Amino acid sequence: MKTDLLIFSEHGGCSSKIPPGQLEEILKHLPVPVDPDILVNIDTQDDAGVYRLSDDLALVFTTDFFPPVCSDPYEFGQIAATNSISDIYAMGGTPILALNIMMFPANGLPMEAYSNILKGGYDKATEAGVRIIGGHTIDDQVPKYGLAVVGLVSPKELITNAGAKKGDKLILTKPVGTGIIMAGHRFSMASDEELGEAKRFMKMLNKSGAAVMKRYNIKGATDITGFGLAGHALKMARASKVAMKIDMRSIPLLDGTLRLVDEGCIPGACFSNLNYAENFTAFAEGMDYNLKMIAFDAQTSGGLLISVPSDEAPGMVKDLISEGLLFASVIGEVTAPGERLLHLVG
Repeated sequence: MKTDLLIFSEHGGCSSKIPPGQLEEILKHLPVPVDPDILVNIDTQDDAGVYRLSDDLALVFTTDFFPPVCSDPYEFGQIAATNSISDIYAMGGTPILALNIMMFPANGLPMEAYSNILKGGYDKATEAGVRIIGGHTIDDQVPKYGLAVVGLVSPKELITNAGAKKGDKLILTKPVGTGIIMAGHRFSMASDEELGEAKRFMKMLNKSGAAVMKRYNIKGATDITGFGLAGHALKMARASKVAMKIDMRSIPLLDGTLRLVDEGCIPGACFSNLNYAENFTAFAEGMDYNLKMIAFDAQTSGGLLISVPSDEAPGMVKDLISEGLLFASVIGEVTAPGERLLHLVG
């Protein structure tokens, strides 16, 4: 009998993260170590921590795990591993090593399903050039899987969410809508084709996007995950001490996303992310409500949001597309900071 992982959880993937406002409250009480070799810590809530080993080499270290986002154990393993490794790419690093993080109901999940989750993670890590050298498991009622990943980066090539500059253009490398599509699947509102496309993008490594960023000497970027496009753009704007304007009409969307939202399929994470960001966001008068909610859709293994000098943006989009990122496009621009840090139009 085939195991359906979705029966174990109500909220899977990055939509299971705690709301960003609550996270910030927790982090306020976390002591921050002082060390000149810590290049990136929790101050800017970036994608990973970075520790300098020498003038030419630094470690990039991250971890991520979540409950099932899809039914098939092997695909779940692939998606979770892709999502975990993405943070290294977003920082300009090269992922090299990983540890499995695994929680599963020892008496409620067949060993074959458990093995297939790990196999999916192993195969995707191998595609990324990452060696999984161990891990840790505990007994838990809700299955969860992810990786702790170590990468390498030259401090001179480090990319952070604090690197956006006024006048830059914003490029997004993957379409948006995974949270909405997966919610639609749970309620039998999404088609098999729409579900298949969403899973294909969630399993797509950000490796080629990272390679293009290095080619253009990019300094500012982040990847789009649980806080949605708007939430992560806001964090990037705050860290960079700039503002960002995003035209939601230019956002590439997964097939079915707009239809599902119009039919009322809006995941709870959209409202949590909106609640966090709305006091810092200016919405254009008459903005389409559906596009507004899509801006806050929690993405699992989403694309890269890249801040690139205006004159280099057309060439970068062309190169991203040539690398197979066919939906890569300019979606906005970086502006001077003002009363609101994020401006959404559409």
